[in-house]
Amino acid sequence: MNSSLATVSYIGATILFILSLGGLSNQESSRRGNLFGMIGMTIAVLATVFGPQVNSGGYAWIVGAMVIGGSIGLYLARSVQMTQMPELVAFMHSMVGLAAVLVGFATFVDPTATHGFEGAAKTIHELEIYIGIFIGAVTLSGSVIAFGKLSGRIGGNPVLLPGRHWLNLAGLLAVIYFGGVFMGAETVQAGTMPIIIMTVIALLFGIHMVMAIGGADMPVVVSMLNSYSGWAAAATGFMLNNDLLIVVGALVGSSGAILSYIMCNAMNRSFISVIAGGFGTTSAAPAGGGAVQPAGEVVPVNATEAAELLREAKSVIVVPGYGMAVAQAQHTVFEITKVLRDKGVNVRFGIHPVAGRMPGHMNVLLAEAKVPYDVVFEMDELNDDFPTTDVAIVIGANDIVNPAAQDDPTSPIAGMPVLEVWKAKTSIVMKRSMASGYAGVDNPLFYKENNRMLFGDAKKMLDEVLTVLRA
Repeated sequence: MNSSLATVSYIGATILFILSLGGLSNQESSRRGNLFGMIGMTIAVLATVFGPQVNSGGYAWIVGAMVIGGSIGLYLARSVQMTQMPELVAFMHSMVGLAAVLVGFATFVDPTATHGFEGAAKTIHELEIYIGIFIGAVTLSGSVIAFGKLSGRIGGNPVLLPGRHWLNLAGLLAVIYFGGVFMGAETVQAGTMPIIIMTVIALLFGIHMVMAIGGADMPVVVSMLNSYSGWAAAATGFMLNNDLLIVVGALVGSSGAILSYIMCNAMNRSFISVIAGGFGTTSAAPAGGGAVQPAGEVVPVNATEAAELLREAKSVIVVPGYGMAVAQAQHTVFEITKVLRDKGVNVRFGIHPVAGRMPGHMNVLLAEAKVPYDVVFEMDELNDDFPTTDVAIVIGANDIVNPAAQDDPTSPIAGMPVLEVWKAKTSIVMKRSMASGYAGVDNPLFYKENNRMLFGDAKKMLDEVLTVLRA
């Protein structure tokens, strides 16, 4: 394939990637968006493999790598549960970071990579290598820690070291200093030590940054790491002189940054405060007084009583959370929705932007269960309807329905927009126990007079509710 055909293929793939992002912005068009993305990636891979930059003698290595990588990807796609999807996404981000680091070092030690570069061009190329490795290393280590937190291997509470901001500043200054040393190196041997030291600092920086972020901010972290992986891919494109990789990396990086900004707004948080950490644990309460402790009596109900409340209702809002994903209860939720709608009940779903462990987690689960798109609404679209709703049923959610966000200025989640389920005539909260949510914050909703608690595994309890509704 000549360079002109490869360039045309890259332009076509770029257009498909843009159409893919546009399709993914809406539930109804998300399948089409995914299809565009797959076609675009197929064109991009073929254009790169058969392009002028690849020596025909390397096809065996490329095909072997694609077979191994494709087999691993196929296995993961078929075996990973929906509850494990957030940590899988974090794992994929770490692979992008690792690729950027390896490409950077390979480009640095390859004598032919800088052949023909002189003066300013050589300086720019070396800067591309240095920045690419730095972004990749931060993405790699940060994504590994995010994987550990999302999978429960690492605790959700933030680890806040004394003087952590000064540590970050010192690390950044060290990276800049060794960058100067690296740029001034005349030989590969002279530049090896500073680039290795920078890589170690970048890895530590990624660990420190994500460890300082609390559990409630993890959806923002996932989208933030998505952005980082895009910039790492763009940096790799600069190192390899691959225009498509630069464009695609910029698309992923910018879209991830925009998504992080949107989610921070949804949580009434600034992006800087998320990176600074400290949210998502009771230890984040302001000095001078702890958060107000909830008081009152919990009113438990059984599945039969919950089913009767739903049967007598004319309007129902379902608020799903991570507990629904863990219990794999989404299919039963769909069956209950179908039964209630057949009886003339107005059933809708309220989705908080940070419900679950990654952006869009609940939407994906409901789509998997074939819940109609036209009954799934964002938080802002439904919050004003709770006062006229007969029953609001919360399935495995906690922090996103916590009234302390509005009522308790000393709460760690004060100011975070939440779904106002307590304003419904009756609210039913499904939980295994009275334990606090992922943010580690107690929930006064459980003690409100119009609230009922349905304890137990969500799948089992909902199956019992469905049986009563069908009787």
